[in-house]
Amino acid sequence: MDPAALKNSWALVAKSGDEVPLFFYSHLFLSHPEVREMFPVSMAAQRDKLVGALGAVVSNAAQIDEVVPFLQQLGRDHRRFSVVAEHYSAVGASLLATLQHFLGAAWTSELAADWAEAYGLVATVMVQAAEESATGDAPAWWTGQVLGVDRRTMDVTIVQIHPERPLDYRPGQSVAVEIPYRPRRWRYYSPANAPRSDGSIELHIGLVPGGQVSGPAVRSLKRGDPVRIGAPVGDTLKLPEDDGRDLVMIAGGTGLAPFRAMLEQLDRRTQPSQVPRVHLFHGARMPWNLYEHKQLTSLTQRPWFSYTPVVSDDSSYPGARGQVGAIAAEHGPWTDRTALVCGSPAMVRHTVADLTEAGVPATAIHTESLGITTSAGSQQ
Repeated sequence: MDPAALKNSWALVAKSGDEVPLFFYSHLFLSHPEVREMFPVSMAAQRDKLVGALGAVVSNAAQIDEVVPFLQQLGRDHRRFSVVAEHYSAVGASLLATLQHFLGAAWTSELAADWAEAYGLVATVMVQAAEESATGDAPAWWTGQVLGVDRRTMDVTIVQIHPERPLDYRPGQSVAVEIPYRPRRWRYYSPANAPRSDGSIELHIGLVPGGQVSGPAVRSLKRGDPVRIGAPVGDTLKLPEDDGRDLVMIAGGTGLAPFRAMLEQLDRRTQPSQVPRVHLFHGARMPWNLYEHKQLTSLTQRPWFSYTPVVSDDSSYPGARGQVGAIAAEHGPWTDRTALVCGSPAMVRHTVADLTEAGVPATAIHTESLGITTSAGSQQ
Protein backbone atom coordinates (compact mmCIF):
# COMPACT_ATOMS: atom_id res chain seq x y z
CA MET A 1 0.00 0.00 0.00
CA ASP A 2 1.41 3.38 -1.08
CA PRO A 3 0.39 6.07 1.48
CA ALA A 4 1.53 8.94 -0.74
CA ALA A 5 -0.51 7.65 -3.68
CA LEU A 6 -3.63 7.41 -1.50
CA LYS A 7 -3.30 10.96 -0.21
CA ASN A 8 -2.42 12.49 -3.57
CA SER A 9 -5.27 10.76 -5.38
CA TRP A 10 -7.81 11.81 -2.79
CA ALA A 11 -6.57 15.41 -3.00
CA LEU A 12 -7.16 15.32 -6.77
CA VAL A 13 -10.69 13.93 -6.36
CA ALA A 14 -11.57 16.46 -3.66
CA LYS A 15 -10.90 19.31 -6.12
CA SER A 16 -14.15 18.39 -7.89
CA GLY A 17 -16.09 19.67 -4.89
CA ASP A 18 -19.82 18.95 -4.69
CA GLU A 19 -19.73 16.76 -7.79
CA VAL A 20 -17.98 14.08 -5.74
CA PRO A 21 -20.76 13.41 -3.18
CA LEU A 22 -23.38 13.78 -5.92
CA PHE A 23 -21.77 10.97 -7.96
CA PHE A 24 -21.11 8.87 -4.84
CA TYR A 25 -24.69 8.93 -3.54
CA SER A 26 -26.16 8.47 -7.01
CA HIS A 27 -24.02 5.37 -7.50
CA LEU A 28 -24.79 4.05 -4.00
CA PHE A 29 -28.57 4.48 -4.22
CA LEU A 30 -28.83 3.14 -7.77
CA SER A 31 -26.71 0.08 -7.07
CA HIS A 32 -28.12 -0.57 -3.60
CA PRO A 33 -31.55 1.08 -3.27
CA GLU A 34 -32.14 -0.71 0.03
CA VAL A 35 -29.71 1.61 1.81
CA ARG A 36 -31.62 4.77 0.81
CA GLU A 37 -33.91 4.53 3.83
CA MET A 38 -30.90 4.87 6.15
CA PHE A 39 -30.43 8.45 4.98
CA PRO A 40 -32.62 11.55 5.46
CA VAL A 41 -35.40 12.18 2.96
CA SER A 42 -33.65 15.42 2.04
CA MET A 43 -29.95 14.97 1.34
CA ALA A 44 -29.22 18.72 1.33
CA ALA A 45 -27.67 18.71 4.80
CA GLN A 46 -25.82 15.43 4.21
CA ARG A 47 -23.64 16.99 1.51
CA ASP A 48 -20.19 15.41 1.54
CA LYS A 49 -20.19 14.20 5.16
CA LEU A 50 -19.92 10.49 4.46
CA VAL A 51 -17.78 10.49 1.34
CA GLY A 52 -15.59 13.29 2.72
CA ALA A 53 -14.95 11.40 5.94
CA LEU A 54 -14.32 8.18 4.06
CA GLY A 55 -11.81 9.81 1.75
CA ALA A 56 -9.96 11.50 4.58
CA VAL A 57 -9.81 8.41 6.79
CA VAL A 58 -9.08 5.82 4.13
CA SER A 59 -6.39 7.92 2.43
CA ASN A 60 -4.59 7.96 5.79
CA ALA A 61 -4.97 4.22 6.39
CA ALA A 62 -1.20 3.86 6.67
CA GLN A 63 -1.60 5.41 10.13
CA ILE A 64 -4.61 3.27 11.01
CA ASP A 65 -3.06 2.18 14.31
CA GLU A 66 -3.33 5.78 15.49
CA VAL A 67 -7.08 5.96 14.86
CA VAL A 68 -8.22 2.44 15.75
CA PRO A 69 -10.05 3.60 18.94
CA PHE A 70 -11.85 6.29 16.92
CA LEU A 71 -12.83 3.84 14.18
CA GLN A 72 -14.07 1.37 16.78
CA GLN A 73 -16.22 4.05 18.36
CA LEU A 74 -17.51 5.05 14.94
CA GLY A 75 -18.40 1.44 14.13
CA ARG A 76 -20.31 1.02 17.39
CA ASP A 77 -22.05 4.35 16.87
CA HIS A 78 -23.23 3.39 13.38
CA ARG A 79 -25.28 0.55 14.83
CA ARG A 80 -28.02 3.14 15.25
CA PHE A 81 -28.50 3.03 11.47
CA SER A 82 -28.80 -0.80 11.54
CA VAL A 83 -25.58 -0.92 9.51
CA VAL A 84 -24.21 -4.45 8.91
CA ALA A 85 -21.16 -5.77 7.08
CA GLU A 86 -22.97 -5.93 3.72
CA HIS A 87 -23.61 -2.19 3.87
CA TYR A 88 -19.90 -1.48 4.27
CA SER A 89 -19.28 -3.44 1.08
CA ALA A 90 -21.88 -1.38 -0.77
CA VAL A 91 -20.36 1.90 0.44
CA GLY A 92 -16.85 0.69 -0.43
CA ALA A 93 -17.87 -0.24 -3.97
CA SER A 94 -19.40 3.21 -4.51
CA LEU A 95 -16.31 4.89 -3.07
CA LEU A 96 -14.07 3.03 -5.50
CA ALA A 97 -16.42 3.79 -8.41
CA THR A 98 -16.32 7.48 -7.46
CA LEU A 99 -12.54 7.51 -7.38
CA GLN A 100 -12.36 5.80 -10.74
CA HIS A 101 -14.79 8.29 -12.28
CA PHE A 102 -12.94 11.42 -11.14
CA LEU A 103 -9.38 10.14 -11.55
CA GLY A 104 -9.91 8.84 -15.07
CA ALA A 105 -6.66 7.63 -16.61
CA ALA A 106 -4.87 8.13 -13.26
CA TRP A 107 -6.95 5.27 -11.81
CA THR A 108 -4.44 2.45 -12.30
CA SER A 109 -4.68 -1.15 -11.19
CA GLU A 110 -2.05 -0.47 -8.51
CA LEU A 111 -3.97 2.52 -7.14
CA ALA A 112 -7.23 0.57 -7.20
CA ALA A 113 -5.58 -2.21 -5.19
CA ASP A 114 -4.22 0.29 -2.67
CA TRP A 115 -7.61 1.91 -2.12
CA ALA A 116 -9.35 -1.46 -1.83
CA GLU A 117 -6.81 -2.61 0.76
CA ALA A 118 -7.07 0.64 2.73
CA TYR A 119 -10.86 0.64 2.76
CA GLY A 120 -10.88 -3.02 3.77
CA LEU A 121 -8.70 -2.25 6.80
CA VAL A 122 -10.89 0.64 7.94
CA ALA A 123 -14.17 -1.21 7.39
CA THR A 124 -12.94 -4.35 9.16
CA VAL A 125 -12.08 -2.39 12.31
CA MET A 126 -15.52 -0.74 12.32
CA VAL A 127 -17.45 -3.94 11.60
CA GLN A 128 -15.65 -5.93 14.28
CA ALA A 129 -16.27 -3.24 16.89
CA ALA A 130 -19.96 -3.09 15.97
CA GLU A 131 -20.33 -6.86 16.10
CA GLU A 132 -18.62 -7.07 19.48
CA SER A 133 -20.85 -4.29 20.80
CA ALA A 134 -23.95 -6.08 19.52
CA THR A 135 -23.08 -9.20 21.54
CA GLY A 136 -22.81 -7.18 24.74
CA ASP A 137 -25.27 -5.06 26.70
CA ALA A 138 -24.86 -1.83 24.73
CA PRO A 139 -27.96 -1.02 22.65
CA ALA A 140 -27.79 0.24 19.07
CA TRP A 141 -29.27 3.45 20.45
CA TRP A 142 -30.76 4.72 23.68
CA THR A 143 -34.41 5.73 23.81
CA GLY A 144 -34.97 8.83 25.91
CA GLN A 145 -37.58 11.38 26.86
CA VAL A 146 -37.38 15.14 27.15
CA LEU A 147 -37.74 16.13 30.81
CA GLY A 148 -37.65 19.88 30.35
CA VAL A 149 -36.87 22.68 27.92
CA ASP A 150 -35.41 26.08 28.78
CA ARG A 151 -35.37 28.62 25.94
CA ARG A 152 -32.41 30.45 27.43
CA THR A 153 -32.02 33.01 24.63
CA MET A 154 -33.40 33.67 21.16
CA ASP A 155 -30.78 31.32 19.76
CA VAL A 156 -30.15 28.75 22.49
CA THR A 157 -32.36 26.12 24.09
CA ILE A 158 -31.24 23.95 26.98
CA VAL A 159 -32.84 20.51 26.93
CA GLN A 160 -32.92 17.99 29.77
CA ILE A 161 -33.23 14.37 28.60
CA HIS A 162 -33.60 11.13 30.52
CA PRO A 163 -32.33 8.01 28.70
CA GLU A 164 -34.29 4.88 29.58
CA ARG A 165 -31.00 3.01 30.06
CA PRO A 166 -27.79 4.35 31.65
CA LEU A 167 -25.57 6.15 29.14
CA ASP A 168 -21.91 5.79 30.02
CA TYR A 169 -20.07 8.85 28.73
CA ARG A 170 -17.18 11.06 29.74
CA PRO A 171 -17.35 14.89 29.82
CA GLY A 172 -16.07 16.11 26.46
CA GLN A 173 -17.58 13.25 24.46
CA SER A 174 -20.52 13.72 22.10
CA VAL A 175 -23.68 11.77 21.37
CA ALA A 176 -25.77 11.70 18.21
CA VAL A 177 -29.37 12.72 18.82
CA GLU A 178 -32.49 12.20 16.70
CA ILE A 179 -35.58 14.28 17.48
CA PRO A 180 -39.11 13.29 16.42
CA TYR A 181 -39.50 16.33 14.16
CA ARG A 182 -36.58 15.32 11.93
CA PRO A 183 -36.43 11.51 11.63
CA ARG A 184 -33.14 9.99 10.44
CA ARG A 185 -31.33 13.33 10.76
CA TRP A 186 -28.96 12.67 13.61
CA ARG A 187 -26.89 15.53 15.01
CA TYR A 188 -24.03 15.40 17.50
CA TYR A 189 -24.20 17.27 20.80
CA SER A 190 -21.91 17.20 23.80
CA PRO A 191 -23.64 16.70 27.18
CA ALA A 192 -23.20 19.81 29.30
CA ASN A 193 -23.19 17.97 32.61
CA ALA A 194 -21.00 15.43 34.33
CA PRO A 195 -22.76 12.07 34.73
CA ARG A 196 -25.65 12.30 37.21
CA SER A 197 -27.04 9.69 39.57
CA ASP A 198 -30.41 9.80 37.79
CA GLY A 199 -28.77 9.32 34.38
CA SER A 200 -30.21 12.51 32.84
CA ILE A 201 -28.21 14.62 30.41
CA GLU A 202 -28.33 18.29 29.49
CA LEU A 203 -27.88 19.46 25.90
CA HIS A 204 -27.17 23.03 24.75
CA ILE A 205 -28.68 23.45 21.29
CA GLY A 206 -27.84 26.56 19.29
CA LEU A 207 -29.90 27.82 16.37
CA VAL A 208 -27.94 27.56 13.10
CA PRO A 209 -29.24 29.78 10.26
CA GLY A 210 -30.84 27.47 7.73
CA GLY A 211 -30.23 24.44 9.95
CA GLN A 212 -32.67 21.65 9.22
CA VAL A 213 -32.45 20.18 12.74
CA SER A 214 -31.43 23.03 15.02
CA GLY A 215 -34.57 25.06 14.14
CA PRO A 216 -37.16 22.52 15.32
CA ALA A 217 -34.85 21.44 18.17
CA VAL A 218 -34.67 25.00 19.53
CA ARG A 219 -38.26 26.02 18.78
CA SER A 220 -40.37 22.87 18.99
CA LEU A 221 -38.95 20.34 21.46
CA LYS A 222 -41.18 20.00 24.52
CA ARG A 223 -41.47 17.98 27.68
CA GLY A 224 -42.46 14.40 26.96
CA ASP A 225 -41.06 14.25 23.43
CA PRO A 226 -39.25 10.98 22.64
CA VAL A 227 -35.67 11.12 21.37
CA ARG A 228 -33.05 8.59 20.34
CA ILE A 229 -29.43 8.86 21.44
CA GLY A 230 -26.38 7.24 19.87
CA ALA A 231 -23.32 5.83 21.61
CA PRO A 232 -20.85 8.36 23.07
CA VAL A 233 -17.96 9.15 20.72
CA GLY A 234 -14.83 11.28 20.79
CA ASP A 235 -11.59 10.90 22.66
CA THR A 236 -9.65 14.10 21.95
CA LEU A 237 -11.51 16.72 23.98
CA LYS A 238 -11.21 15.70 27.61
CA LEU A 239 -9.72 16.66 30.94
CA PRO A 240 -6.08 15.64 30.95
CA GLU A 241 -5.03 12.91 33.31
CA ASP A 242 -3.41 14.14 36.49
CA ASP A 243 -0.40 15.71 34.76
CA GLY A 244 -0.23 18.76 37.01
CA ARG A 245 -0.92 21.24 34.21
CA ASP A 246 -3.48 23.99 34.56
CA LEU A 247 -6.08 24.60 31.87
CA VAL A 248 -7.34 27.32 29.56
CA MET A 249 -10.73 26.59 28.00
CA ILE A 250 -11.90 28.55 24.96
CA ALA A 251 -15.50 28.15 23.81
CA GLY A 252 -17.56 29.69 21.03
CA GLY A 253 -21.35 29.66 21.36
CA THR A 254 -22.73 26.30 22.48
CA GLY A 255 -19.22 24.91 22.23
CA LEU A 256 -19.36 25.80 25.92
CA ALA A 257 -21.33 22.61 26.65
CA PRO A 258 -18.46 20.11 27.12
CA PHE A 259 -16.60 22.61 29.30
CA ARG A 260 -19.63 23.01 31.56
CA ALA A 261 -19.54 19.24 32.04
CA MET A 262 -15.81 19.32 32.80
CA LEU A 263 -16.19 22.19 35.27
CA GLU A 264 -18.93 20.28 37.07
CA GLN A 265 -16.67 17.24 37.20
CA LEU A 266 -13.80 19.29 38.63
CA ASP A 267 -16.08 20.94 41.18
CA ARG A 268 -16.97 17.51 42.57
CA ARG A 269 -13.37 16.76 43.52
CA THR A 270 -12.93 16.82 47.27
CA GLN A 271 -9.18 17.40 47.39
CA PRO A 272 -8.12 20.96 46.39
CA SER A 273 -4.78 19.62 45.22
CA GLN A 274 -6.61 17.56 42.58
CA VAL A 275 -8.22 20.61 40.96
CA PRO A 276 -6.14 22.50 38.37
CA ARG A 277 -6.53 26.22 37.82
CA VAL A 278 -8.94 26.89 34.98
CA HIS A 279 -9.46 30.06 32.95
CA LEU A 280 -12.51 29.91 30.67
CA PHE A 281 -13.11 32.26 27.74
CA HIS A 282 -16.63 32.14 26.33
CA GLY A 283 -17.24 33.98 23.08
CA ALA A 284 -20.56 35.09 21.60
CA ARG A 285 -21.67 37.52 18.92
CA MET A 286 -23.92 39.60 21.22
CA PRO A 287 -24.10 39.94 25.02
CA TRP A 288 -27.41 38.09 25.32
CA ASN A 289 -25.79 35.04 23.70
CA LEU A 290 -23.59 34.62 26.79
CA TYR A 291 -26.33 32.29 27.97
CA GLU A 292 -24.44 30.86 31.02
CA HIS A 293 -23.00 34.18 32.21
CA LYS A 294 -24.67 34.19 35.63
CA GLN A 295 -23.74 30.59 36.36
CA LEU A 296 -20.14 31.03 35.28
CA THR A 297 -19.78 34.29 37.18
CA SER A 298 -21.05 32.52 40.30
CA LEU A 299 -18.49 29.75 39.78
CA THR A 300 -15.64 32.29 39.98
CA GLN A 301 -16.08 32.10 43.75
CA ARG A 302 -14.06 28.92 43.49
CA PRO A 303 -10.37 29.75 43.98
CA TRP A 304 -9.37 27.63 41.00
CA PHE A 305 -11.72 29.19 38.41
CA SER A 306 -11.64 32.43 36.42
CA TYR A 307 -13.86 33.51 33.55
CA THR A 308 -13.74 36.02 30.71
CA PRO A 309 -16.82 36.64 28.54
CA VAL A 310 -16.05 37.91 25.03
CA VAL A 311 -18.43 39.62 22.58
CA SER A 312 -17.54 40.06 18.92
CA ASP A 313 -20.35 42.05 17.25
CA ASP A 314 -21.42 44.68 19.80
CA SER A 315 -19.19 47.76 19.77
CA SER A 316 -20.92 49.11 22.89
CA TYR A 317 -20.09 46.06 25.02
CA PRO A 318 -18.01 47.21 28.02
CA GLY A 319 -16.01 43.98 28.35
CA ALA A 320 -13.61 42.09 26.10
CA ARG A 321 -14.49 42.51 22.40
CA GLY A 322 -13.28 40.61 19.35
CA GLN A 323 -12.71 37.01 18.33
CA VAL A 324 -12.58 34.84 21.40
CA GLY A 325 -9.41 33.04 20.29
CA ALA A 326 -7.53 36.28 19.76
CA ILE A 327 -8.67 37.65 23.12
CA ALA A 328 -7.63 34.44 24.87
CA ALA A 329 -4.19 34.51 23.24
CA GLU A 330 -3.70 38.14 24.31
CA HIS A 331 -4.48 37.25 27.93
CA GLY A 332 -1.63 34.71 28.01
CA PRO A 333 0.98 33.49 28.09
CA TRP A 334 -0.55 30.01 28.28
CA THR A 335 2.61 28.10 27.40
CA ASP A 336 2.44 26.21 30.71
CA ARG A 337 -1.23 25.22 30.32
CA THR A 338 -3.23 22.70 28.35
CA ALA A 339 -5.65 24.47 25.99
CA LEU A 340 -9.10 23.00 25.23
CA VAL A 341 -11.01 24.55 22.30
CA CYS A 342 -14.59 23.95 21.15
CA GLY A 343 -16.90 25.86 18.81
CA SER A 344 -17.67 26.24 15.13
CA PRO A 345 -15.03 25.00 12.65
CA ALA A 346 -14.05 28.60 11.82
CA MET A 347 -13.78 29.52 15.50
CA VAL A 348 -11.62 26.47 16.23
CA ARG A 349 -9.31 27.22 13.28
CA HIS A 350 -8.65 30.83 14.22
CA THR A 351 -8.26 29.98 17.91
CA VAL A 352 -5.72 27.24 17.27
CA ALA A 353 -3.82 29.60 14.97
CA ASP A 354 -3.86 32.41 17.56
CA LEU A 355 -2.70 30.11 20.36
CA THR A 356 0.05 28.63 18.23
CA GLU A 357 1.29 32.07 17.24
CA ALA A 358 1.29 33.01 20.94
CA GLY A 359 3.66 30.14 21.68
CA VAL A 360 1.34 27.38 22.90
CA PRO A 361 2.74 24.04 21.64
CA ALA A 362 0.47 22.24 19.19
CA THR A 363 0.65 19.15 21.40
CA ALA A 364 -0.93 21.16 24.24
CA ILE A 365 -3.98 22.24 22.19
CA HIS A 366 -6.92 19.83 22.15
CA THR A 367 -10.05 20.14 20.02
CA GLU A 368 -13.07 17.97 19.34
CA SER A 369 -12.58 15.55 16.46
CA LEU A 370 -15.37 13.17 15.48
CA GLY A 371 -14.39 12.69 11.86
CA ILE A 372 -17.92 13.05 10.43
CA THR A 373 -19.23 15.99 12.40
CA THR A 374 -18.40 19.46 13.53
CA SER A 375 -18.35 20.67 17.08
CA ALA A 376 -21.21 21.05 19.45
CA GLY A 377 -21.68 24.64 18.50
CA SER A 378 -22.22 24.12 14.80
CA GLN A 379 -24.81 21.41 14.39
CA GLN A 380 -27.58 21.95 11.90
